[in-house]
Amino acid sequence: MQSYLDFEKPVADLEGKIAELKSLSGDARAVTIDDEINGLTARADQALADIYRKLTPWQKTQVARHPQRPHFSDYIKGLITEWQPLAGDRKYAEDPAVQAGFGRFNGTPIAILGQEKGNTTETRLKHNFGMARPEGYRKAVRVMDMADRFNIPVISFVDTAGAYPGIGAEERGQAEAIARCTEKCLEIGVPNLAIIIGEGGSGGAIAIATANRVLMLENAIYAVASPEASASILWKDAARAQDAANNMKITAQDLLGFGVIDGIIPEPAGGAHRHANTVMTNAAAAISTFLRDFPGTKSRLQVREERREKFMAIGSTLN
Repeated sequence: MQSYLDFEKPVADLEGKIAELKSLSGDARAVTIDDEINGLTARADQALADIYRKLTPWQKTQVARHPQRPHFSDYIKGLITEWQPLAGDRKYAEDPAVQAGFGRFNGTPIAILGQEKGNTTETRLKHNFGMARPEGYRKAVRVMDMADRFNIPVISFVDTAGAYPGIGAEERGQAEAIARCTEKCLEIGVPNLAIIIGEGGSGGAIAIATANRVLMLENAIYAVASPEASASILWKDAARAQDAANNMKITAQDLLGFGVIDGIIPEPAGGAHRHANTVMTNAAAAISTFLRDFPGTKSRLQVREERREKFMAIGSTLN
């Protein structure tokens, strides 16, 4: 069943009427209503296109968090073959919030990192809603070390509200683990690509998004803090999250203009949660382009230097 956001109510009303008419159309006694269904479908499609053509930053935040939006596991199923996840950081424990391992993309071996939010109550609790603990970042470092040793490119799928802020995580060195993971992203001599597929929140996202190329889905967000947290800090009122989102420049379009990201992966009207297959196709094209743009003739030093220069240049052209 489709889950609707508040601003999608006009579409919800139209699609509700369509569903009612379709249930009647199966009745042999009902009059032919195909024309009416087709008319309402066209109106619903147009309403959806009109809404998604002018989404506000807060509305994009809601789309990025949509419970039916494809998550890490969906991208693995849709894009990767021979997926072999690895568990544990070899120091403390396994963290299901971070998924890491190896697989093949169109036959090419790649290392894959990502945060998994989960799709049901059970899996959301299992994966801690995609909020990683220190051991998750140390597992990511472990996989990146292996990828670097065997000269395998790294692809990250970023989707987290932020690192887990619990006492236990802080006691086990959350900040240090994030810093080491970010350092490893900068240090490896193999090309890496990060795709922000939903939320890119704070250092929890940056830890695996410090890459040669950073891409965002059209309706994803990327910010130093969530709109709710920012509103709490700025105005002592989390209810002003919408105001914060509208002022933080968290959308893909804003961040591309600032040079924080390198490209936008388009989503059809209605978002990735309505058009998962199309978004998978678009993401696959972006990954293919990235792997083609980094031929094996580039030295490890060139790969590292290009990555370093990319991040050092952020903000240098702003007035």
